[in-house]
Amino acid sequence: MNLETRNYIDGQWRAGTGVVENRNPSDVADLIGSYEQADGGQVEEAIAAARSAQPEWATAGPERRYEALMSIGRELMARATEIGTMLSREEGKPLAEGRGEVYRAGQFFAYFAAETVRQMGEATDSVRPGIEIEIRREPLGVVALITPWNFPIATPAWKIAPALAFGNGVVWKPATLTPASAVMLTEIIARADLPRGVFNLVMGSGGEIGRRLAESRSVDGISFTGSVPVGRRIAASGIGTMKKLQMEMGSKNPLLVMDDADLDLAIAHACNAAFGGTGQKCTAASRLIVHAAVHDAFVEKLVAATRALKVGHALEAGTQIGPVVSAQQLAQDLDYIALGRSEGAELLCGGFRVEAPTDGYFMAPAIFANTRNDMRINQEEMFAPITCIIKAQSYEEALAIANDSEFGLTAAIMTRSLARARHFRRHMRAGCIMVNLPTAGTDYHVPFGGRGASSYGPREQGRYAAEFYTTVKTAYVAAGEPV
Repeated sequence: MNLETRNYIDGQWRAGTGVVENRNPSDVADLIGSYEQADGGQVEEAIAAARSAQPEWATAGPERRYEALMSIGRELMARATEIGTMLSREEGKPLAEGRGEVYRAGQFFAYFAAETVRQMGEATDSVRPGIEIEIRREPLGVVALITPWNFPIATPAWKIAPALAFGNGVVWKPATLTPASAVMLTEIIARADLPRGVFNLVMGSGGEIGRRLAESRSVDGISFTGSVPVGRRIAASGIGTMKKLQMEMGSKNPLLVMDDADLDLAIAHACNAAFGGTGQKCTAASRLIVHAAVHDAFVEKLVAATRALKVGHALEAGTQIGPVVSAQQLAQDLDYIALGRSEGAELLCGGFRVEAPTDGYFMAPAIFANTRNDMRINQEEMFAPITCIIKAQSYEEALAIANDSEFGLTAAIMTRSLARARHFRRHMRAGCIMVNLPTAGTDYHVPFGGRGASSYGPREQGRYAAEFYTTVKTAYVAAGEPV
């Protein structure tokens, strides 16, 4: 058994109670490895280890935390090509995206390393004479982090880095589909100067491990990224023990193309947002709401650009769209193609399995036209290389359509009008608004999150991360008589 296929609990690599195979979605004949799965008892051990080690880490001081996080960040950035290659091999995104993700993960750690020495308290006078008040943030305690497969290193990084920066103990449950990325990140974290047990990796069934983390009275908070149904189950369990919750879930992001838009720029951004990462992003643009005046020209150009995209092996030079992540995901994507047709949408291109030199889960990117916003393909998160075009007669109608969703993560508008852009920024009900940019693509130093069914709880990233990973303490001190 290889060390790197195990779980990491209380500072030790541990065997599990079973294994899962990890295969390359670009070539299912390529077995990456067999990875140990933790059981419920090992989850409890990981929680206990984090609880025991957390007080030492909380009082370690900013310099030690800074050095530990910077060492992790530096190694991730230095090894971006090596680790990114493995990430692309097991998740399926093109190599350039895999490398970029790993480098960005390193930047997350570097940013939060700096945050360790920027943690300042407040002091003020009471409204009552002779009393001083100190306000400070303290670690939440032990946090459980549950992360998805589509960004198997970046999403964990933007949770683990602030969790450690603010002095918490961590139990991390990654997605079962991408264990290699998880263990490579854990190996780097294990080399940092952290107290034994303060960081733990437990791989395994979401139902078993997620349930135990949600129900444990020794876990103070859960940060989850994944689907709405799973997020709701975790939240319902977690609230029973009054946990702090941070949930990033589904989306149905609109990109509006107005009659005054630069069409070439709109096409480039629509392709990027809809099909980048094989459409397997929570920020993907799966609804393209296009003004009637430019609708036909936009559609013609978008179909041509989409057909020109190269679908292929994630590690092959020139690949723009890799495979979807698994056979189950491919079957689900093809089911949505059938659903769109049954609802009366017109499939303009793509939507079929692509044959390639290797046996992988390749799908031609698909565009539906003549769709209505009440169709399921425009209301449900497909997480697929599929986008839907909705025609609008005016900006006002386009905005109303965009807001007609239970989700509200990201939204974009393509326009030359400052007035429209300003109105859109104020009246679009989403957490992240883009003007003349794709819906996908956010920065690590500013808050990220949405509204409605997209998010619940405090925002992620930037200084706003402190809202989840810390708790506020207010201390009152009677000054007494001068000596």
